[in-house]
Formats: sequence, C-alpha cells, structure tokens
Amino acid sequence: QVQLVESGGGLVQAGGSLRLSCAASGLTFSSYAMGWFRQAPGKEREFVAAISWRTYSTYYADSVKGRFRISRDNAKNTVYLEMNSLKPEDTAVYYCAADNNGFGSTREARYDYWGQGTQVTVSS
Repeated sequence: QVQLVESGGGLVQAGGSLRLSCAASGLTFSSYAMGWFRQAPGKEREFVAAISWRTYSTYYADSVKGRFRISRDNAKNTVYLEMNSLKPEDTAVYYCAADNNGFGSTREARYDYWGQGTQVTVSS
C-alpha cells in the first residue's frame, strides 16, 4: 500500500520560511518523479514544483521560482520543499505526489499517488 505523508506545514509571517517533507512508503521511491502541488481556498489545485527520478531535474511554477526549492533524499524515501520569502498568496494546502513515469510533470493527471496534504498559512 502506497502512502505519502506530508509534514512541516504551519503558520508563518510573510517573509518567513518553512520546509515541507513528504515521506513515501510502499513504492520504489527512487524510480518515481515527485511533485508538489497546492490548493488555496476557492481555487483549483496548481503545480508548484517537481523533481525527476534519475537526473534530479527540477521544475517550478513561475510564481515560486527563486523562492522555493525542491529536493529529494532517496535513502530516506523523502522529498522536500523548502519555501523562502513566503507571501500571503502562498497560503494553501500543499500536496506531494508521485509520478511513475519518472521524469517529472506539471500536470496533475500524470501523478499516480497523492498525500493528504499539509496546511501552510502565511500571515501579512
């Protein structure tokens, strides 16, 4: 049974930082691309960042480029999202997802497994 469990969310002031973690189990983590998505209240879920399985190529939404950094530790079956210079518009539930294709994608439909999400709230 595949499980993705996010942690690290919370309340932070604008300009602050958080690091999200997503621990995976039940899959060959090193063979999966991993992604982070977010959903703000009243909005559709959107792509944030992704990292491929082999070359560790990374992809970012324009809105977070230069502020967020995705990384992975295959020995720990964990993917991270380091978020800096946070803005109130970053407030959302953040989800991690696993893509069996392995290359990383901005499209939700490409992902096979999803976590339950962790809330990030940025106060102004």
